[in-house]
Order: sequence, then C-alpha cells, then structure tokens
Amino acid sequence: MHQGPIVVFVRGITLFIGIVASACSADSQADDVALFSFGAIADCQYCDEEGTRRQYRLSPQKLENCIEDFNSQPLAHVVHLGDFIDRDWKSFDVVLPIAEKSKAHIYHVLGNHDFAVEDRYKNQVPKRLGLKKRYYGFTVENWRFLILDTNDVSLYAYPKGSRKAKESEAIYDSLGGDLPKYNGGIGVTQMKWIEKQLILAEKRGEHVALHSHHPVYPFTNHSAWNAREIVGLLEKYSCVTAFINGHNHRGAYGLKKGIHYLTLKGMVDTEETSYATVSVFPGRIEVSGKGRQDDYYLEIRERD
Repeated sequence: MHQGPIVVFVRGITLFIGIVASACSADSQADDVALFSFGAIADCQYCDEEGTRRQYRLSPQKLENCIEDFNSQPLAHVVHLGDFIDRDWKSFDVVLPIAEKSKAHIYHVLGNHDFAVEDRYKNQVPKRLGLKKRYYGFTVENWRFLILDTNDVSLYAYPKGSRKAKESEAIYDSLGGDLPKYNGGIGVTQMKWIEKQLILAEKRGEHVALHSHHPVYPFTNHSAWNAREIVGLLEKYSCVTAFINGHNHRGAYGLKKGIHYLTLKGMVDTEETSYATVSVFPGRIEVSGKGRQDDYYLEIRERD
C-alpha cells in the first residue's frame, strides 16, 4: 500500500492527504519524463441552436482549436468523455469531421446527450462514433484504460418498446423511480467484464484508469445510478488508480481509498473553452487544464 502521503495540487492549492513524508524529492520529480500523455475533452455537446445556459454554436470552433493544440503535442491518444452532441443526428456531421483531424486516435465515451436523437437512430449512435462496442479497453505502456458505458441501463439510450428499454424501465422502478432520468447505470454483464479486466490488470502488474460519462464519486445527483456498487468494485483492486469522466459541467474531484476521481469541466458551457492534457509519470499524474479546466497533480499509490 501507499507509504507516503497522497498529494493533490489543484491550480494553486495544495492538499496533503496522509501524515508520512514522501520519499520522492521535488528535484527527482522535476527531472523525470512522462511515460505518455493523452488529451481529454468533456461535453463538446454541439447543436445548431442558440443556448441560454450553454454556448452550443461555439463548440465546433472550440473543438477545432483544441484538436490543433493536441496535434502540436506528442499524445498517445485523445478521449472524449461523452456528450459529443447535445441533440439531433445531423449534429454529428458537424463535429465528427473536426475530430477526424486529430493525429492521435480519439476514443469516444458514450454520453446521455449522444442518444438525444430520433428512435430510429439510437442503435446507430455507437457506430456513428466509430465504436465496435459500447464499452471496451486498451493498453498504453503499463496502463490499462477501461472505457465504460454508464448509459447501459437508462431511459434514453434505446428505442421505445425495445427489450433493453423495458429492462431499463423495470430496473429504474426497482430503484425507487426517483433517480435523475438524465443519468444511467452499468448493467450486470458490463460489471462482470470490468471485474475480469481488473483481475487481469492485477495479474499483469498494470495500473488502471477508467473513463465514463457519468461520475461515480463524489456521490451527487450527477452520479451513475449504481455508483456506490461501481466504487465498491473498484476498491477491491489496488491496480485502480484514476477514474476520469464528464457529465457534471462544473467539474469535481474526490479521493477515496487511494483512487482519484476527476470530473472534467464541460467544453460547451461558456465562451471560454475547457479541456486538458493528462501526463502520466512514474508515481504521479499531471492534469494540465486549458481554459476553465483546473490543473491537478495526483500522486499514484503504490501497488499491493
């Protein structure tokens, strides 16, 4: 387990969690080189409408500028954390060609607004975003990335009357019928897949970072329906290092049992952009925010 403190720097603020002095010197940290870096965007959320709370029509230019910035960096990949569009199938025609300019491969996470299209298109959304599967994984260096689908169980992601829609409605009712309908959850099959991936990572000595659209911690009205169950599963495995997501446009951060939970701020909200470059070093993760997005310095706990 981790022997020193877990240290979190948030753009000018330093939080020390723990009481034992770290063995790593500031000089050694300053001298080392990132193992790899990747770009991260949350909630581009474009549609061709004048928003009152969100600047939908500014998203294409923000995305263009973001991709241009990412292309100037040696990134392993880019991840968009869901809600690539706000609504309307035709919205994909505007933002996807911009994303295709990225030199680094873009991994898409499915968001609730990505399914705000006509019923006849709902089952085509993953394919439209270039996905063969709704949840999947890949590895970079000694890191395993798991892309989750927190719309797996939801009231918006499936055509009305379909088997999956009926199953989701039944689960929603069984949970009390009063959870936010703009959230969703992870089903039994996907939960089993996650655990198999974590067991594999443990055996191989890998670190694991997970991405979803909905947050799972801190627990709020933006969280996935079964967030506590998901967090409980992650806490069983010392390989889990970070969980990075979108959905809550204000952003958030939490640390629980050595796992960093980071919600990136939404790109769409104001005239100012928001995205980040995430750099992975031995012993730490540095999040370099652009626009509204804060910076973070996150220490990685030692593996059991």
